[in-house]
Amino acid sequence: MTTVQKIKEIEDEMAKTQKNKATSYHIGQLKAKLAKLRRELISPSGGGGGGGGGVGFDVARTGVASVGFVGFPSVGKSTLMSKLTGTHSEVSAIDFTTLTTVPGTVKVHGAPIQILDLPGIIEGAADGKGRGKQVIAVARTCNLIFIVLDVLKPLGDKKIIETELEGFGIRLNKRPPAIIVRKKERGGIAITNTVPLTNLDQDEIRAILSEYRINNADVAIREAGATADDLVDVIEGNRVYIPALYILNKVPSGISTPIN
Repeated sequence: MTTVQKIKEIEDEMAKTQKNKATSYHIGQLKAKLAKLRRELISPSGGGGGGGGGVGFDVARTGVASVGFVGFPSVGKSTLMSKLTGTHSEVSAIDFTTLTTVPGTVKVHGAPIQILDLPGIIEGAADGKGRGKQVIAVARTCNLIFIVLDVLKPLGDKKIIETELEGFGIRLNKRPPAIIVRKKERGGIAITNTVPLTNLDQDEIRAILSEYRINNADVAIREAGATADDLVDVIEGNRVYIPALYILNKVPSGISTPIN
């Protein structure tokens, strides 16, 4: 069974498991297992968290910050890139016209900002479809992400793109959760919280720690509304927290047309 198939199997089991006191330990285990499998997709060789995009995707970084354009094929990313930077990025009505990272530069108050026009991604990108892993790996290194959406179907596309980025360890418009997990030599698990645990209980916490073979640790939760996913993110330690802006593009198929 492939990693993607194992992920689907766990997601299906989670979907049919109703969360309550009796199932919280099991759900915690499932979430931890799911995170470990997704880590294999991010960095299958065990390396550093998917930092590089590979040949044709990595580019020399310039300027004081980088902005990545992420979206489905033919939503007008290349047109927007050309308008902003004057850099030619191939535009066509054909999907997947942009096949590599195309860099450009725009100055904001005199400061050079690097713009990266990334190839379009598709649903399943985080699992490797359509070279999506390389594209999202570059997005992970950006200081800001522009998510370009088709104005005719923005909400559905927005949800899919966010899910793909989330699956690759990118947290959009979020900050790292105020959770500390400090491993120790002995003494078992000690859990303290300075805020009410409304979305997470101690059974779930212990199940997650057990799945990661953490038997002795001090866990301090200071995040209001902390979830099992937040705890998993802290333990995994390879998440990136990137601000994002959403752009509704009225340009069909990436070809500029006048708007009256």
